[in-house]
Amino acid sequence: MNLLVSMRYLVALDEHKHFARAAQACFVTQPALSNALRALEEEFGAAIVKRGRTFVGFTNEGERLLASARRMLHEEQLLKQDLSSVSGQPQGRLSIGVVPSAEPIAARFAAMLHAKYPGITPVVRSMSSQEIETGLEELSLDMGLGFIERVRPGAASLRTLAQYTEHYFLVRKAPSPAAHGIQFGEPMPWQEAAALPLCLMTSEMHNRRIVDAAFAKAGVTVRPVLETNSLLTLALSAVSGAVCSVMPGALVGAVRAYGELEVRPLAGPEVHTPIGFMVLASERMSRTLDAALTLAQDASWLRHAAAHSGLLHA
Repeated sequence: MNLLVSMRYLVALDEHKHFARAAQACFVTQPALSNALRALEEEFGAAIVKRGRTFVGFTNEGERLLASARRMLHEEQLLKQDLSSVSGQPQGRLSIGVVPSAEPIAARFAAMLHAKYPGITPVVRSMSSQEIETGLEELSLDMGLGFIERVRPGAASLRTLAQYTEHYFLVRKAPSPAAHGIQFGEPMPWQEAAALPLCLMTSEMHNRRIVDAAFAKAGVTVRPVLETNSLLTLALSAVSGAVCSVMPGALVGAVRAYGELEVRPLAGPEVHTPIGFMVLASERMSRTLDAALTLAQDASWLRHAAAHSGLLHA
């Protein structure tokens, strides 16, 4: 069997952590995928997969082969893009990992990127900060959009490109609905917000750590009545009227058409969180990534996004 095909099966198994789902993602049967992996083990003379009743993980040799597989598939993708693209017209997929709080901005960026370069197919995935950083280092992502403060200054592996500053708002159902969209009120202290029934992101999300730190600076400990890793749930829980939500400006901008919502900026302390793109520091990048970074460095795209949000600070 073609070595690249077998390597693709190996990477799929790592991504899905399940033989049947990996086979489905590769459009083959589970026996075909399992046989290909056994053939790899025979080829390299070492066990690759730890086998049990379900997928357990990879052996040390398997981890080394997996790293090589990612590099091989990455090089294959670079070559395909080089051969299929012409000057100024890049062709291919671009995988973008984005933290949930920046999803509305990532969606607008991806749409604008495709409009400018129709040959590029952006693939936007909602991920935690750690998943994005791991995905970049393992070459399963081309770029990320998230909390660049997490990246250590001078870190050799990742390069950052600041985009905007995230601010936070208390969102709740308004006393009476408005005819022309969301209602903006006076600033609210974080300490006052802590006494409300809150829906917050789950504890593994970096956004939650930022929010908890703000409450701690205000001298309070918050106990949310609802937690979620879904932006849709965060927004709709406030629409229901039963709870309030703490949301970043990008998300508030996405739900500003809801006239039944009231928004109040959170203050005391002021929280300013830099959001930006992250890529793997490398001398060689794909044509699609080069085009994406060119757009990211053009301030006009962010002005366009800010005009639709009204709550971004570049």
